[in-house]
Amino acid sequence: MIKQNCLFCNVANGNMASSTIFENSEFRVVLDPFPASKGHTLIIPKEHIENIYELDTESASRLFALATHIAKVLKNIYQCDGLNIIQNNGEAAGQTVFHFHLHLVPRYKDDHVTIKWDTLKMDKTELDEMASQISINL
Repeated sequence: MIKQNCLFCNVANGNMASSTIFENSEFRVVLDPFPASKGHTLIIPKEHIENIYELDTESASRLFALATHIAKVLKNIYQCDGLNIIQNNGEAAGQTVFHFHLHLVPRYKDDHVTIKWDTLKMDKTELDEMASQISINL
């Protein structure tokens, strides 16, 4: 399904201009017009999928295979020192466009890109309880 008023539905389906680097029947891969670094790339499904909770495992598998290939190409071309894969789900997580998309952000020494958080202090008992709860729900 495509939502007419969705920015990324329009980009992914060629209804808006983009710097496209790859396209198939399922995804469009574009350079981010507001990049964090040189080569910052977005992988956008053509179907409207709001977030990871709506993404089926088969599509996720194909998406990550594509992301792996593109990451290697970016590394080869730009000789980046690292790469972040970023995907936000929900407003609390920083999602601003509510159409699933995956960021590939090449990283360079001293590039001034920041991805940082304060860590929580948890003891082994708390971690084991959480691990158990998650595990029994898989």
